[in-house]
Amino acid sequence: METMAHADKICRILKTIYPDVKTGLHYRNTFELLVATILSAQCTDAQVNSATKNLFKKLPTPYDLAGAPIEIIEKLIRSTGFFRNKARNIKNSSKSLVEKYKGIVPDKLDELIKLPGVGRKTANVVLGVAFGVPGIVVDTHVSRLSKRLGLTENKDPVKIETDLMKVIPKKEWNDFSLRLIYFGRAVCKARKPNCASCPLYDMCCYERG
Repeated sequence: METMAHADKICRILKTIYPDVKTGLHYRNTFELLVATILSAQCTDAQVNSATKNLFKKLPTPYDLAGAPIEIIEKLIRSTGFFRNKARNIKNSSKSLVEKYKGIVPDKLDELIKLPGVGRKTANVVLGVAFGVPGIVVDTHVSRLSKRLGLTENKDPVKIETDLMKVIPKKEWNDFSLRLIYFGRAVCKARKPNCASCPLYDMCCYERG
């Protein structure tokens, strides 16, 4: 019960700071959201948006991406980092969509995570943003902050997701994840958290040097 009250207070404070949250990725349809989310690994939203602008202009559909030479895809997404692996993933994911789903992005977690390059984090982003399915997105920010704030003691993303689902109201799952991401980027950074101006300072378990 104490953990629930602790989590509720964190939720309320973050909601006050970030009342309206949405993904920073630019997309026009669910397929573009899927590709952009795959590309966002270890990359800023701005860099992804810059790359996908040209990518989707030249290769707008799963059929186009599935049939494109890998070298062309690599060139178009090079600025997002780890471009060879990402190019292979978005090409193979597109192939799977074409072969198994007639080019349509599925709306089930167990189907999404079978696509190349799609883990639970990417799947939960797509499900939450495109289909309104409640889910906890555990990226590096959510993982770091949930531990610092005493909401989990786990390091494994799936276990962190489960821990957060127990203490965060289901209707808040999607927005809570985004609020933690926003907060992690702006205030509670990995190497140098801004503890002096942190509104969650009193609830934090972070060991300060």
